[in-house]
Amino acid sequence: VQLQASGGGLVQAGASLRLSCVASLRNFEWYTMAWFRQVPGKEREYVGAIRGSGYNTYYADSMKGRFTISRDNAKTTLYLQMNMLKPEDTAVYYCSAGAPQTEYYSDYTRWSYWGQGTQVTVSS
Repeated sequence: VQLQASGGGLVQAGASLRLSCVASLRNFEWYTMAWFRQVPGKEREYVGAIRGSGYNTYYADSMKGRFTISRDNAKTTLYLQMNMLKPEDTAVYYCSAGAPQTEYYSDYTRWSYWGQGTQVTVSS
């Protein structure tokens, strides 16, 4: 199983970025997918999740409004659209796959598979 995240980079505050995560998962549509982010010295922070069908999305309260998660099951790809980026969004962004219960989505220990991460740096 491999999750390959990409799309990170250095941008100015106010810019947009779209991250992608290509998954080599059999039956990709069976998996709930999620995005987390992490800065050095801090715990991995939940961004949001999307169920297998793509119709149900969930976000951390602090991410609502600027971040949008989507997926293309035909391409086994997960996306994170980030708008109006702020310097505090600077982090390594990770994609994950699994089947935790909804109430555990924000718990990174509940997810089975992880990508290698992609760095997002937002300058002021």
